[in-house]
Amino acid sequence: MTLQSREMLQLLHQAERQLNQIILGKAAAMRLALICILARGHLLLEDVPGVGKTTMAHALATVLGLRFARVQFTSDLLPADLLGVSVYERNAEAFRFHPGPIFTQVLLADEINRATPKTQSALLEAMAEQQVTIDGETNRLPEPFFVIATQNPQAQIGTFELPESQLDRFLLRLELGYPDAKAERALLEGTSRHAVLAQIQPILSPASLMQAQAMIQSIKLAEPLLDYIQALLAATREDQRFSCGLSPRAALGLVQACKASAWLGNRTMVIPEDVQRVFPALAGHRLILRQSGRSDPQLAEQLMHTVAIP
Repeated sequence: MTLQSREMLQLLHQAERQLNQIILGKAAAMRLALICILARGHLLLEDVPGVGKTTMAHALATVLGLRFARVQFTSDLLPADLLGVSVYERNAEAFRFHPGPIFTQVLLADEINRATPKTQSALLEAMAEQQVTIDGETNRLPEPFFVIATQNPQAQIGTFELPESQLDRFLLRLELGYPDAKAERALLEGTSRHAVLAQIQPILSPASLMQAQAMIQSIKLAEPLLDYIQALLAATREDQRFSCGLSPRAALGLVQACKASAWLGNRTMVIPEDVQRVFPALAGHRLILRQSGRSDPQLAEQLMHTVAIP
């Protein structure tokens, strides 16, 4: 690694330590969240209310020095409430576009599956193309741009399932889960998480984060490692339990996530452990069971263990 790359890596590790001071006992999830952002992906957090999903999203934006906006998704939220609206101004005798909260660098789509499919689909162009089109006019979003969406379990009342096309736009899906006994005791005895969050300082800036994203492109993948990745992809497509396997978009995302994992591990080459770290979070929400029409994150990990490691 170059000196510049090592210095940038130190900043990322410092940011990771700050995140672990806010979300206690979830170091693996914090590493995956950073991997997702370095790989230019969007992040889906699915879990029961109250385990720290919103706090985690806010903390990520803060330590990375990014502008943050939160939108609470509800059944009456309209696409214009998210994207913005053109308003006629009498003095100028013209329509003027008023940007919505999506014009930020980190958008927290809180409880995204409580909004109607029409509002959910308003995010698709933004997530895929980093732009929104209003009244035939295209408006670019800031750089970098990330969507961090939280989602309640599908069995809860008042939720709308995300379609496969929307799920495929999220690079990784994470579950935080309940803290272990040690982390929960520290949480109960310590300062409020909101107070801790208010005290943390940005470690990076938008420019330095984009520089770090460019640095991971220098990470190498050996031929046997690419064979391993293709074997995993083939396994998802050949398994008759799933309605479809991983898409080429998911495959490209897997490569980028593996590179980010290797770079954060201070390595210049991807190893099988990088693939195993990110694959369950990448594949779990994409593999939809034929019988139930739902995903099961544990099946992705089980499938991974059936493929031989090079």
